[in-house]
Amino acid sequence: MKLARGPWSTLRWRTRIVLWLASALAGLAVVCFAKMADGALYVFFSLTKAHPWAPLVLAPVIGMVTVWATRKYFAGSQGSGIPQVIAATRNAKLGRAVDGLVSLRIACGKILLGCFALVGGFSAGREGPSVQVASSILHFSHRFLPHARAIRAEDLILAGGAAGVAAAFNTPLAGIVFAVEELGRRLETRTSGVLISTIILSGLVSIALLGNYNYFGRFSAADVSLAIVLPVLVCGVVCGWLGGLFSQILLWPQRRPGFVLWRWRTEHPVKFAGLCGLAVALVGLGAQGLSFGSGYAITQQVVTGELALPWYAAAARYLATLLTYFSGIPGGIFAPSLAVGAAMGANLAPLFPGDGAVIPVITLCMTAFLAAVTQSPITAAIIVMEMVDGHGMVLSLMAVALIARAVSSRLGPELYQQLAVGFLRDDGAAPTATAIK
Repeated sequence: MKLARGPWSTLRWRTRIVLWLASALAGLAVVCFAKMADGALYVFFSLTKAHPWAPLVLAPVIGMVTVWATRKYFAGSQGSGIPQVIAATRNAKLGRAVDGLVSLRIACGKILLGCFALVGGFSAGREGPSVQVASSILHFSHRFLPHARAIRAEDLILAGGAAGVAAAFNTPLAGIVFAVEELGRRLETRTSGVLISTIILSGLVSIALLGNYNYFGRFSAADVSLAIVLPVLVCGVVCGWLGGLFSQILLWPQRRPGFVLWRWRTEHPVKFAGLCGLAVALVGLGAQGLSFGSGYAITQQVVTGELALPWYAAAARYLATLLTYFSGIPGGIFAPSLAVGAAMGANLAPLFPGDGAVIPVITLCMTAFLAAVTQSPITAAIIVMEMVDGHGMVLSLMAVALIARAVSSRLGPELYQQLAVGFLRDDGAAPTATAIK
């Protein structure tokens, strides 16, 4: 049966209504995720304030419980979630099952266990996981379409991931760019209009519930001049190299599965998570708490000029994020990467004396480090630009992102695309222990 061609056809409008309802639900889920994550961090920092030794107990115990529950009940929800969405898109295109990568079960696990891990102080974000949550909801809605071929399954998964970015960062434009640049190389022309509308609607739900806020606040960049050229070059190269190294370290277990440490992790995943939690606690206590949590609150204060970071903040966040990801808990690296970039910017800013130079340099480093880690420069630039209301720096942000990406690509392949390989299975089932990244 062919779809009716008229613009007011029943089938076309039923398709739109199903997708719009699903995108609204995805936006609502991401907003709830954000609120729950904030609550989890509030619990952690309240406990830490009352009992400074609390992280030494919370992080190992919660890490072990989270990984145990993930493997037993929510396999496929570990890590960022973006590699799973990429793998699901590829599998769906080949007609393979994807329920082990995107499903309502996984979405629930991602939210519940992701927030639970934050109670342990792990350096994880909820932005990447929001991609998997939204993709799972949009994928579930495919069964309610009036015609199975109305929208391709892989396009719906891709649009869901982009809707997750739009809602998580309160930036609809970044969601659209993310869909094209990271999750997929193109959108089907026949359905791109309605899919883009779902991305925008999901972002609008976030705006309606949370307000049209800037994720990290506002700053003025009206006086950006040619003096920004040197900071762009330095930040691009330094953050590009460190970000590229960061992503390649994350790929270490996948490239060297026979290494003794990763073999032990495969055999004792819960114990390994406990050791990672203990290491995260020790790093955080040594850094006076600057590496605990997603890094959102600290980065917001840095961007708005309310907080000056010590030299070791970047190294502590860098290490804590690596340990968190290796532990196998559900959690992303978007917000921690931005926090690392902000801390690096605080270290590099004194190299460029001048009134008002600190905040632009911090913003450049945030963009550069995120672009280097993900190797998605346009997405990184637009996300940071929209999050800090830094439209006056758009050319500088684009330039530093492209430089950082060029440097990072010399060190190795794209992080998310490479991690997705570990989730590609013919049966679409959740990956085994050796595939958990």
